[in-house]
Amino acid sequence: MMGRRRQSNFDDPPRFHRKGNTWYHVSGTTPRIWTKLSNDRAEALRQWAMREGVREDDSTRLFSVVVRRYIREVYPLKSVRTRKDNDKELVHLLRVFGHMPIDLIAPMHVREYMDIRGQAAKVRANREKALFSHIFNKAREWGYTTATNPCQGVKGFKETGRDRYVTDDEFERVKAHAHFTVVDAMDLALLTGQRPADVLKFKRTDIRDGALWIVQNKTGARLGVEITGELAAVIDRINARPRQAISAYLIQDEKGQPLSVFALRSRFDKAREAAKVSFQFRDIRAKAATDTGDLAHSQKLLAHRNREMTEHYVRRRMGEVVRPLR
Repeated sequence: MMGRRRQSNFDDPPRFHRKGNTWYHVSGTTPRIWTKLSNDRAEALRQWAMREGVREDDSTRLFSVVVRRYIREVYPLKSVRTRKDNDKELVHLLRVFGHMPIDLIAPMHVREYMDIRGQAAKVRANREKALFSHIFNKAREWGYTTATNPCQGVKGFKETGRDRYVTDDEFERVKAHAHFTVVDAMDLALLTGQRPADVLKFKRTDIRDGALWIVQNKTGARLGVEITGELAAVIDRINARPRQAISAYLIQDEKGQPLSVFALRSRFDKAREAAKVSFQFRDIRAKAATDTGDLAHSQKLLAHRNREMTEHYVRRRMGEVVRPLR
């Protein structure tokens, strides 16, 4: 007995039907069994092909198709900052690889991408290659390809870490020209040793049991910084400043609005130019690690996993003190 003639979606294969935003595989026997496949047509076609035992169309294995699934399933496991970085990296990757079947991308293509992209941004090229590699490994796990990862054996560009140490004089000169929200952020960054994004998300509710409790965006590390000494004085200064409104965030303007990443960057850059110094806000974290004078303390403050990481972090900026020959 012949099935009913389709009224729409004429290009769809047999036993492949859509209801709402979801595609299903429908058995050829009665009673009909509807098996949910996916909300993404390309992914649904791939699963349909596996059920039907037929070769799936190349369009279901495009790099762009894998990227869509990667965004759906892997993105939620990443931090907000990492997702934003990945979004920027995917713009370049999709422009080059988006139309290509995942199993036809070869090492020569990755090498060519790196050589061209590296002319403008070597570090970004390295990050994009790392993201591509992770996406390809996921494609292997999900069954889109059995090919070897084409990033294997393709060398990235050599990177040199930052080695800028911020002196006390430079730090104070920038503060002298900065908006009070930037002054607050700089002081909190120095005293807690945290990254800019983490400093901006400090809330009043994070203060409890005599400590400022922090969950780092990048690593998920948790720590409590004791509110004593200068840190206590800075928080008291922030709380005592008159405002039209009070928000949940420690760093806020006169109207009670929290300071955004873009506002911090803009205001900090203006103060830095006025002070005629060249350090970046992120260098304050390294200054905090260096100025403790105690590697064990620095490791805990920065929430580094091991002492070697902290030693490398500090010595790149200050060097190592050694005794003279005699």
